[in-house]
Amino acid sequence: MNRLDDAARAGWLYYVAGRTQDEIAAEMGTSRQVAQRLVSLAVSEKLVRVWIEHPIARCLDLAKALTDRFGLVRAEVVPTDPGSDGGTVGIAEAAAAEITRWLRREQPIVMAVGTGRTLKAAIDHLPPIECRQHCIVSLTGNVGPDGTAAYYNVIFSMAEVVDARHFPMTLPVYLASPEERALMRQQSLLRSTLALADTADVAFVGIGQMDEVAPLFLDRFLTSEELAAERAAGAVGEICGWIFDRDGRLLDGGANARTASAPIPDRARSTVIALAKGRSKRRALAAALRGGLVNGLVTDEATAESLLADV
Repeated sequence: MNRLDDAARAGWLYYVAGRTQDEIAAEMGTSRQVAQRLVSLAVSEKLVRVWIEHPIARCLDLAKALTDRFGLVRAEVVPTDPGSDGGTVGIAEAAAAEITRWLRREQPIVMAVGTGRTLKAAIDHLPPIECRQHCIVSLTGNVGPDGTAAYYNVIFSMAEVVDARHFPMTLPVYLASPEERALMRQQSLLRSTLALADTADVAFVGIGQMDEVAPLFLDRFLTSEELAAERAAGAVGEICGWIFDRDGRLLDGGANARTASAPIPDRARSTVIALAKGRSKRRALAAALRGGLVNGLVTDEATAESLLADV
């Protein structure tokens, strides 16, 4: 038996069977120190995944208030980590649990995914899942502006743990011109990907702000001049490269005229769940909710309270 097998057994005995480390050591014929190291190894190798199922009253109240205020079909609020305003702790695990619930369904679904740091962190928390009845499609380009794989692309990461049919979009977020976009959309492969995305039952997307540290700028999809022009036109946020104003309306022209991204799925028939938290995201997130660009949300207490205070 190899070391990971031992770690998996020790992790199961500790977290599932509720055995003490002394009991694990006795059962596995080793020392307590070795048993302790095996349990730690099970966690570090992601052989053990812990979900906190206890409903926290304040989080439930905030989720209900968000649902009522913005007409959401799904809202999940996790406790705020005071030391991680811009991090993904908590929200990534909650998003992974939500993604897992959808993928565990027996009825075939089409799941669409965007991109971004939080979504990638959520994918990193997914357990191995066999669900060949489902299709997973990318809403946005998976190629960086220099032709390399986009760093926060998630569909290829999903393919490593989720046994389903995956459909990437092998284009950058933005093409050089509206004419080039029109030409690319005539390609049969892209047409089929866009058509599949249009049938999505559920979509998981990140929210990007449009300030000086906008993800589109940091990842070099937009130049500083292009970012300034979008902001001058009223841009406050973006979803999968679709840029919108403070009322959640997509801007005309500009970068939106040359995005290769699929349209955001129709919220009348799809559940579109945004994953976002933190001060830097609040203005963009509030706009997306006001404009009905999303109808689901996974966020934290502090962000939820700020959204509900915003009038």
